[in-house]
Amino acid sequence: MNKQIGSRVITAVVGIPLLVLIIGWGRPAHFLLLVFLLTIVALWEYFSMAFRGRWKQQALGVLFGVLAALSVILPGSSQPGLGLAGVVVLAFLSYLFSGAGLEERYQQLGWTLVGTLYVGFLVPHLFLLYRSHDGREWVFFILLVIMAGDTAGYFVGSSLGKKKLYPEISPGKTVEGAFASLAASALAGVVGGKYLLPAFPWMEILLLSLFLSLLGQGGDLFESWIKRVFAVKDSSRLLPGHGGLLDRMDSLIFPVVFATYYLRLIHP
Repeated sequence: MNKQIGSRVITAVVGIPLLVLIIGWGRPAHFLLLVFLLTIVALWEYFSMAFRGRWKQQALGVLFGVLAALSVILPGSSQPGLGLAGVVVLAFLSYLFSGAGLEERYQQLGWTLVGTLYVGFLVPHLFLLYRSHDGREWVFFILLVIMAGDTAGYFVGSSLGKKKLYPEISPGKTVEGAFASLAASALAGVVGGKYLLPAFPWMEILLLSLFLSLLGQGGDLFESWIKRVFAVKDSSRLLPGHGGLLDRMDSLIFPVVFATYYLRLIHP
């Protein structure tokens, strides 16, 4: 446990300052490039899990995911759903005429569509949020809320957790850890929101922090479900002490998507 915590700390010490530098002081093009690269790596991790040893299916899945990502982040992509529809139709046709058996093709199509949507389409919403009004501040806010919740949930769950939250999917998650995550996210959100988003009432920030925490925990469980289905512990070994990139991003994806459209609909 101590070795794992040490690896986590070292990775965080290296990665967090770099991330803060790019978000806070980098140009939009730098952040766009970062999000695009993160999406490609996460796609590779997902399709490596889904299609172990099958390079053709992996490459095809990554291609569909990249096309979905481009429909979101390319300049002038005001309606990413149009591009996504084209990618989905292309995936349907590709598997319709592939050489495997009918049932196998149908299963492969399902796994491919999940990766295309979950990673290729949703992850690039991080750049859409960044382009919103006060986008840098919102990206920092969500990182603060989710990272505080993840950290509290991990330490409280591993040291004090007794009641399992969802053992079928994630045996290590506990109810105590989930409540600690909620509390830490709420506290971090209210304190951080005062400085990052001063125009927003504290009650709205509190409710947003709690809901973002719930979405983050749901996203964590969703990725754990994927790993359970494909019988792997981590999405990859890219980040020492953390597993893969997708393992670190899983709790951010759903909150980022929600915040993106929350701002567009409630605070246009």
